[in-house]
Amino acid sequence: MKTSTRITLVIAAAALAACSSTAPSNPTAMGFFLTNSGSGKGADLGGLAGADQICQARASAAGAGDRTWRAYLSAAASGGQPAVNARDRIGNGPWYNARATLIANNVDELHGANGITKASALTEKGEVVNGRGDTPNMHDILTGSTPDGRLATGDKDMTCNNWTSSGEGSAIVGHSDRIGLRDDEPSRSWNASHPTRGCGQQALVSTGGNGYFYCFAAK
Repeated sequence: MKTSTRITLVIAAAALAACSSTAPSNPTAMGFFLTNSGSGKGADLGGLAGADQICQARASAAGAGDRTWRAYLSAAASGGQPAVNARDRIGNGPWYNARATLIANNVDELHGANGITKASALTEKGEVVNGRGDTPNMHDILTGSTPDGRLATGDKDMTCNNWTSSGEGSAIVGHSDRIGLRDDEPSRSWNASHPTRGCGQQALVSTGGNGYFYCFAAK
């Protein structure tokens, strides 16, 4: 075998190995879910790192721990660190739920005409989350984001102190079932419907939530 041919084959094999290590063997493997429970401390998720750990642990328990999981959460600039947009944390897609239903092919589609509905916004166990009309309603999903997936800003913090508060403060939530009090865009938004009454567990429950958040496979 010529040296040039041997080198070409080695490079090709290395490229194939690299691809196989970053992509799931099943193209429709689960890459999206709603946590099937909150942290137990309201919107205190241990910051972005803690929320990511929760996503990774839940995915591992469901047999999908070979992928890198990130929480769909935005965070404000703090401690010399820049602001973080949820849309920039979750990879490029495509993302499928636990039943291999396509959620979105890419980030732009996710923030446009995506496939998120009550029937498709499943937990890592493939369970449907209670929505409006169910008892209790748990469709408020923590995001701290605008409809296009960027940090929600204004005169008040909308991330419960970057996901470390279980008391005072507020956070933007979306409706996983795409249903609200009115037939308008905020009520139908999966990621930017309204602020919570507070950051504690009871405050989240009182507005129709349970401290759940979205997890996406970034790799």
